[in-house]
Amino acid sequence: MSTAEEEVNPYELLGLPTEATEQEIKTAYRQRSLKVHPDRNRGNPDAARKFHELHQAQELLLDPLRRMALDAKIRLKEAKQARFASYDAKRKGLVEELEERERTLKKARVEKEAEKKERFRENERIMEEGRRLREERERDLQRKEREREELAKKAQRAANDGIDPPSPGLLDTTVRVKYTLAAHPTLTEAGSLGKLLTPFGPLDESSIVLSLKPAPPKKPKRGTALVPFKQIGGAFAAVCASGKAQNGLGDIEVDWAEGKEPELIGWLKKMGQLGGGSNSANKGDREAGPGPAPISSDYTSRAAAAPPPSSDGSFSSFPSTFPDLNSLPPKPTAPIDVPGLDYESLTLMRMRQAERERLEREIREQEAQEAL
Repeated sequence: MSTAEEEVNPYELLGLPTEATEQEIKTAYRQRSLKVHPDRNRGNPDAARKFHELHQAQELLLDPLRRMALDAKIRLKEAKQARFASYDAKRKGLVEELEERERTLKKARVEKEAEKKERFRENERIMEEGRRLREERERDLQRKEREREELAKKAQRAANDGIDPPSPGLLDTTVRVKYTLAAHPTLTEAGSLGKLLTPFGPLDESSIVLSLKPAPPKKPKRGTALVPFKQIGGAFAAVCASGKAQNGLGDIEVDWAEGKEPELIGWLKKMGQLGGGSNSANKGDREAGPGPAPISSDYTSRAAAAPPPSSDGSFSSFPSTFPDLNSLPPKPTAPIDVPGLDYESLTLMRMRQAERERLEREIREQEAQEAL
């Protein structure tokens, strides 16, 4: 039975004697439950509680085992009350004092246990707060360390900016040449095209890709070629001389193979080794008419101080004044030896050849679409 059932006597709750039969219990429950039923006492908040107590009392008294235990408890309580009634006043006072001490001791023990639990919870809270603060400090230290590393890297990059040249591309030394055969009927072979561009710098004549359109048996009208130079200086000189008759490139358009200026040329301009003119400026000069290549005054002064061109017909002064990359400040990293004809060099050659073949296919497809 619950605590409420122990405090309230089920017999007294149903108004029955301890010798009541099962039928009398059911009858008494029915009569009293109808009076306190929640549906009949909607305004009474205690109706549901009283109804529940009556139901619990009926279930207890209808259970034989629980009723026997309840009867024994009631008899023990009545015997205790009768024995207490026979005590004199002094003895009754002692018993009451003893019971009061027991209640006080029990209350103090309960309060002590509650205080111990509260102290344990407080210690746990303080430890958890300490762990949280320690983790936050560790995270702040790690974040500050990462920020210092980032700042150091940025400072290193800023210090190295403009010192380390960019990595050369596969087509940095290759130019795209376009011309009409009506203006240059002799440029029908790679050898003749190589002789035309050799004054600007040494060529890789075995890798020149030439395409004439329209294809035979029709008479070709225009030519497109990919010409690889051995040095980027020769390629830059050829691009600067594009469309200039005095350099032998009248009505010939020379541009970078990738359609944009290589990063190495931009780096050299940034370092003050070249003029600030770009390929787009060269195209504007060609549209306006033949004229000198857009080299800055700084470059012109260096070119004037450079030795005169040789008598073998070379008219480009660019290679003689092109900066020597080996004389630039060394990188902070360990020096890298120039590889020989090893696996890495073979792989690079094959990649360059594959890139030239791809560009050749794009040129042919573009010319086929223009022919249509």
